Amino acid sequence: MISGKELIDLLTLEKKKDNHFIGKNYKTAWGRVFGGQVLGQSLHAAYQTVPEKRIAHSMHGYFILGGDINIPIDYHVDTIRDGRSFTTRRVVAFQNGKAIFNMAASFHIKEEGVSHQIIMPNVLTPDLLLTDIQQAEGLQQLDPERFQRLMKAHPQIFEFKPVDKAIYLQTQNSPPLAYIWFRIKDKVADDLPFQHQILAFASDYSLLLSATLPHREKLMNAKMYYASLDHALWFHRDFRIDDWLLYAIESPSASNARGFSRGSIFSKQGEMVASVTQEGLMRKYK
Repeated sequence: MISGKELIDLLTLEKKKDNHFIGKNYKTAWGRVFGGQVLGQSLHAAYQTVPEKRIAHSMHGYFILGGDINIPIDYHVDTIRDGRSFTTRRVVAFQNGKAIFNMAASFHIKEEGVSHQIIMPNVLTPDLLLTDIQQAEGLQQLDPERFQRLMKAHPQIFEFKPVDKAIYLQTQNSPPLAYIWFRIKDKVADDLPFQHQILAFASDYSLLLSATLPHREKLMNAKMYYASLDHALWFHRDFRIDDWLLYAIESPSASNARGFSRGSIFSKQGEMVASVTQEGLMRKYK
């Protein structure tokens, strides 16, 4: 996937009938459906069923089965409730008649109210940093096979600029903290629902990997299986996904072959625009 239009096309589902939509798959290098794709598509499906001027403020999803990238995904939306100011939807994604993902999402009208937020971390700005791909260029000579795997897995439509070394390049144990600037390369329309859907897609990158930071020496050469188990996303303020956003990630805990991570997302101007949490499987191959 190399353009914003291709991503928009991926997220834009085909409507089969009321509350039933079909989605195509992003052809990942690892052969399973990418979790961010399902997050973005399920949010798109829900958005198609809500009244106008109601904007998503939260979504909570569970990944049930690994998706097959060769089979389209059926999204079914339950219209749980339409209240005076809130709308609730449930979305279940199916392949071969089996549920692979389910999500609850809540939508809210615009309202005036009090406002506060935590302060954005004081880190280097993106104009002073290299992209993760630029950081990895040295691998072309040292480990060309690994470099090619990384390139195939990297979503070319996004730029990622880690404040420190990219997590997948780190070889030493470190505290479970990561700061990553990111944006979509192409300009996209002002449509806020699509901004939300693209952010949902991007929010799955690097989040679980932060749980490996205290264990890089042990895990970097181990054969590991990583998979998202659940993912929650809250939208606090409007933003543009084609402008730089800072993903401030921490992993408070890893245990029982599961890693837990959470992130705060800030605009370049310092506004906190979203919050994310995720738990994922971190299992060694036997």
